[in-house]
Amino acid sequence: MLDLVKLYKALEVLKPNVQYAYSDETKEDETEWTETEFNKIRWTTGEDSNGLAIETTTCPHSEIDWAKFKAELDKL
Repeated sequence: MLDLVKLYKALEVLKPNVQYAYSDETKEDETEWTETEFNKIRWTTGEDSNGLAIETTTCPHSEIDWAKFKAELDKL
């Protein structure tokens, strides 16, 4: 199972309080974050008229990309 605490910590370093969602639907033996898994993160970009989150899997934050995320993960 992927380490969601590491996900949180790495993103918090790169952009404190960033809003995102991630559902861990990986196989039980998946233990390493890959770029494919990173691209499944749903980034919140706003909310619609009903107050529901508007999300995208394309990261809208220039301070967060796969290379920077992976570098922070490797420090943990």
